[in-house]
Amino acid sequence: MIMATIITKKNFDDVVLKSDKPVLIDFWAGWCGPCRMLAPTIDKLYDNYSDKAVIGKVDVDEENELAARFGVRNIPTVVLMKNGKIVEQVVGVRPYETFVQMLDKHI
Repeated sequence: MIMATIITKKNFDDVVLKSDKPVLIDFWAGWCGPCRMLAPTIDKLYDNYSDKAVIGKVDVDEENELAARFGVRNIPTVVLMKNGKIVEQVVGVRPYETFVQMLDKHI
């Protein structure tokens, strides 16, 4: 099963800040129903965009410092970063096409 890149405090600089591609980060938790609803969409984005963008996930329970750093108060929150800066952010479950439009704008 293909999964998005797991982003942690330890690999954040290498995976996110040093990336020459846009980075889409899904902030989620295992107990969150809407997060589980969004998971197949994130996996599909990984399948279709992993050559053009980094598609990653941050478990807010395990990486609460990263969640706090991004001001994540509600999950799922999806952040799109480019050159180390947030360029777009959405909260809640959205259709696949929403994320395609976000990514296509910044690739």
